[in-house]
Amino acid sequence: QVQLVESGGGLVQAGGSLRLSCAASGRTFSSYVMGWFRQAPGKERKFVAAISWSGGVTSYADSVKGRFTISRDNPKNTVYLQMNSLKPEDTAVYYCARDKITLREVLSSQPGVYDYWGQGTQVTVSS
Repeated sequence: QVQLVESGGGLVQAGGSLRLSCAASGRTFSSYVMGWFRQAPGKERKFVAAISWSGGVTSYADSVKGRFTISRDNPKNTVYLQMNSLKPEDTAVYYCARDKITLREVLSSQPGVYDYWGQGTQVTVSS
């Protein structure tokens, strides 16, 4: 059974930064695309960023491009989301997720492509 545990959320002022971490259990972490999603109260879960299994390819939602950076450390079974220049509209619960299929070459923004999800970490950006 795969477990994903997010950490690093919190309260920050607009313009500030946070770094989220997602620690994964299991020995095959390096074979899967990993993604970050977020969900604001009363809204649907939305794609934020994804990273290929090798770490060489990344994809971002337009709303975070240039401000957020996704990365991974395969020996540590961890994926990160560095968030800079935070805005109040970035306030949400942030989730990491693992792709269903190993060694997928295409990064997807669709939640249905991901099968394991963390419990989420709250990010609140005050104005």
